[in-house]
Amino acid sequence: MNFLLTAGQVNDCTQLELLLKDQKCENVLADKAYDTNAIREFLKNQGAEAVIPSKLNRIEQIDYDRHTYKERHLVENFFQYIKRFRRIGTRYEKLARNFASMISICCILHWTIF
Repeated sequence: MNFLLTAGQVNDCTQLELLLKDQKCENVLADKAYDTNAIREFLKNQGAEAVIPSKLNRIEQIDYDRHTYKERHLVENFFQYIKRFRRIGTRYEKLARNFASMISICCILHWTIF
């Protein structure tokens, strides 16, 4: 499992290429915030299918596999799980390395429980 810590004002979609550059993926599920031509082109070059719904302001809507997209709820469930830990939900840690360590601990706990 990989994750990147960024500043709060950094858009998540700017980190996708860095996070997935050495990963082999068949499908990449993401929400509408990741609906950019650059991301879709990057995923196509990686050999992955972009399962991303189109933004409402996109002139030509791009079709996606709705059945596969339903699996994205697992990601949202995971975020809800780790936010139950006070140190993560309130971003109590002042140092990035401590916050990353707490995220790692939560991931280990989630992996062993589920």
